[in-house]
Amino acid sequence: MDSSRRIRARVVTTHLELTAPAQLRPAAAARPPYELRRVERPNPEYNRFLYRAVGGGWYWLSRIDWPRERWLAYLSRPQLETWVAYVAGAPAGYCELEAQAAGATEIVYFGLLPEFVGAGLGGALLTDAVRRAWANGARRVWLHTCNLDHPHALAHYRARGFTVCKVEETEEEIPVVSPDYWQFA
Repeated sequence: MDSSRRIRARVVTTHLELTAPAQLRPAAAARPPYELRRVERPNPEYNRFLYRAVGGGWYWLSRIDWPRERWLAYLSRPQLETWVAYVAGAPAGYCELEAQAAGATEIVYFGLLPEFVGAGLGGALLTDAVRRAWANGARRVWLHTCNLDHPHALAHYRARGFTVCKVEETEEEIPVVSPDYWQFA
């Protein structure tokens, strides 16, 4: 598919937050079970793979053209953590947690590789991401999603207890079809 063709699209971005640990509505245990591990050493190639594999179908476009040096600078910051869920030794999903000012932690990116979407992992992974943020001292955990993400993303976040704190509308130029992972891998 030709991803060079572009259109103007209305993009609605919804920001959501939790301001206390008790607001989290934990998901049931994941089926299949997974192992959550932190990426301890900045690895631009691995994070780029995760970003493209998870976001390839959802218009995650902002980092496609990042050179390795920019990835490394981004990942080397002490306030950023990458956590990866593994099922049977294979990466199934990930999240990036960024400690910010005033005790906030942003879940910058969150998602599953296509093979694991709908398999019961998302709620458990989000629950673990939020718990990790609280364990790191967060006083507020927040994230955002938009109408170009998975169609169930907003409902998924609300099911875990996140509440809307801001909604923004913009108009952006996007490819007619989101470039998939294989196009830019």
